[in-house]
Amino acid sequence: MGVKLAMGNKPVITIETIVNRDMNHVWTCWTDPKHIMEWNNASEDWHTPSAENDLRVSGTFTYKMAAKDGSFSFDFGGVYDEVQYGKRISYTIGDGRKVAIDFVELDGGVKVTETFEAEETHSLEMQQGGWQAILDNFKHYAETN
Repeated sequence: MGVKLAMGNKPVITIETIVNRDMNHVWTCWTDPKHIMEWNNASEDWHTPSAENDLRVSGTFTYKMAAKDGSFSFDFGGVYDEVQYGKRISYTIGDGRKVAIDFVELDGGVKVTETFEAEETHSLEMQQGGWQAILDNFKHYAETN
């Protein structure tokens, strides 16, 4: 985990977790819109009221992310570059940044590693913390549902 320079000199941040469930369950929770809407938030005051996901190379996804108090919302989306069931998903976000998620089956669980190009508005620490909070929320959701 951490920050390094790569992908055209943009800072690249890597986060990870181990989900104590089988690959089929982890993959379904990660990719099915009804599940995505349950875990895709960094804090309790945010939520994902809608999600669309066409999980295939050149397919698109859009997650509406919103403050629960209605004060702010935005669409997070992109186009899939690579989809390998149980192994890897990579995509390009609408602003051109690249993201890759790797899934590695372990005894009794799945290691999920997410690597993404940082944006320039927020600090690297804030981005790493926010994306890690979402990944931690995913782990909790996938293990308890």
